[in-house]
Amino acid sequence: MWQPDGWDARARIGVLTPHGDIGPESELQAMAPDGVRIHASRVHFGAMAQGGVMPSTIPLAPVRAFAEPPHIDEAARLLAAAPVRCIAYGFTSSAYVIGAKGEAEMLERLRKASGVPVVATCAAAVAGLRALGVGDLALVDPPWFDDELDALGAAYFDDQGLAAVFHAPAGLPRTQRGINPAELYDWIRRHVPARAEAVFVGGNGLRAVGVIAALEQDLGRPVLTANQALLWQALHECGVRAPITGYGCLFDVRPSDSPVQ
Repeated sequence: MWQPDGWDARARIGVLTPHGDIGPESELQAMAPDGVRIHASRVHFGAMAQGGVMPSTIPLAPVRAFAEPPHIDEAARLLAAAPVRCIAYGFTSSAYVIGAKGEAEMLERLRKASGVPVVATCAAAVAGLRALGVGDLALVDPPWFDDELDALGAAYFDDQGLAAVFHAPAGLPRTQRGINPAELYDWIRRHVPARAEAVFVGGNGLRAVGVIAALEQDLGRPVLTANQALLWQALHECGVRAPITGYGCLFDVRPSDSPVQ
């Protein structure tokens, strides 16, 4: 008799996202299993203007500032006032700049501020790659990442014992709305070397999850993306175990510290 109204949920996941970015919440909700709802809190990002417009390459200073108090801490605190089971930090590049140690410290700070579990993109990607038994990876970054930021990304994964045997910003239009999934698919397929055991597509604002299944089929190896890895870790942190198909083999494995039995 009654139509679905979105109030029923098996779990609600909060996501912290740059104020003009629609990528994280769009892709997370697209992949989320039935009954899992995504709720976004927007945080000021100094390199993003009205409509999500950004410079052709992102300067490092606002990337670093996004992860620092007080704005992100206050957003986490306010988001946790809603009945969310965990919070997902939807921003790849700050981990590149502050490194794994800085990312871990930020997560601990946000957990204290919010009182709920908090997961982050790059830490989730590392956990996913380890769960899949990957050692060597190809790192594909958004076209608006310059060579310095891309190199910092490779260093992040190298520091975690995952060799970035290939890394580069994708040679595509340097605007979020200019990304065409077919062009991203073609670029990755042409550039990923055979020695890479898996692919990680960085950047939560890069439209990417729609090409995961096709790339895995054609490349014959796991393909992870920022928002896919983030959702995978968040679901396990929430204790939600539900089948997700069409978005990669990552959803077939569990992290070693998963609370799900």
